[in-house]
Amino acid sequence: MKPFCFTIEKKLGGDSLARAGIIHTPHGDIHTPAFIVVGTKATVKALTTEQVRELGAEAVLANTYHLYLEPGDEVVRDAGGLGKFMHWDGPTFTDSGGFQVFSLGVAYGVGVGKIAKESKEVPSESLPETATPHAQLARVDDEGVTFKSHIDGSSHRFTPERSMQIQHNIGADVIVAFDECTSPQDSHEVQKRSLERTRQWAERSLLEHKRLSSLGLDMEEGQGVRGYQALYGVIQGGKFQDLREEAARTIGAMDFDGFGIGGSFNKEDIGIAVRWVNSILPEDKPRHLLGIGEPVDFFLGVENGVDTFDCVAATRMGRNGGLYTTNGRININNAQFVKDFAPIDVSCGCYTCTHYTRSYLSHLFRADEMLGGTLASIHNLYFTVQLVKKIRQSILDGSFMSLKESTLRAYYAD
Repeated sequence: MKPFCFTIEKKLGGDSLARAGIIHTPHGDIHTPAFIVVGTKATVKALTTEQVRELGAEAVLANTYHLYLEPGDEVVRDAGGLGKFMHWDGPTFTDSGGFQVFSLGVAYGVGVGKIAKESKEVPSESLPETATPHAQLARVDDEGVTFKSHIDGSSHRFTPERSMQIQHNIGADVIVAFDECTSPQDSHEVQKRSLERTRQWAERSLLEHKRLSSLGLDMEEGQGVRGYQALYGVIQGGKFQDLREEAARTIGAMDFDGFGIGGSFNKEDIGIAVRWVNSILPEDKPRHLLGIGEPVDFFLGVENGVDTFDCVAATRMGRNGGLYTTNGRININNAQFVKDFAPIDVSCGCYTCTHYTRSYLSHLFRADEMLGGTLASIHNLYFTVQLVKKIRQSILDGSFMSLKESTLRAYYAD
């Protein structure tokens, strides 16, 4: 078996593109569909790696941009790579840094994200620099991106080649080609220009990845690539079907190990946009939906051919008192929970729900105690990881549609 490969165990069939499979990596298997827990700076915020393992996670994803700035990709390399650095012995991913560059550029200070929320966002091409609340910290050209660090304002330059070099130093099992992330509100013309740039960057990323990989493992201690690294190409194209399909054909024909699907579409169109892409991409390679991971998104993604997801929502929301339950979200800061001595979710088997009450978490958040964020994050990640595991099992036993209907009915009952 190759150091990295994907096997499909079962397809749901019919009109659905859902499938259950296994991604084989040098550091273990990922049973798909799966949620990849985000550890942005080589840490899942407020949790130890032991806690992450115990909630059922099989893989973690770290951020290229953040690790490049702090502590530096060479430090991670010299520590033995991402896994050893953060004491995680399972599969690891890194993203390309493209979304962070987008956040520092046209999106900086104007509230534009990967997913459009109704029609409140303003098209980025209509926002001159003088109209933004903050000076943009990134400038994109055909060769790469020049940006300023959000930490100290120092200037830096990312190109496809540099992104590959940084990700090889970080040493994750799965790395991602450098791409240009666009706004969901960008016009067809803007998206088309960006798509061509992303195509060229994909070719350059692939060439540099192969060059670095050809250096082999026979290098001095603390240098070079540690084991096989799979490279994913990125599919962009915004909310436009012709561009998404064009990207799927061109990027899908390249020699990538798998594919990441970028956002930049309307929330209600996630399933449709993903289906455009996955109906064209090679079936024998894994597909990852980048940075999207609310409960409804899992069902929409999986039934349209997505194998893995990552998102910071579970931990970010948890640190602010937002908690997933089978009956929808709750905010533990609300007064109704002060004397509520039930667990967060009576049907949940996580460490938090088996040991603590809503009342106790309410107290922790009101008292501004750090433990509150930890316990809330444990619960939200457990809920998320286990939900996707249930989706996987439902594909294997044929109950996917029933699970989808019952989960969404209960989750959005209010």
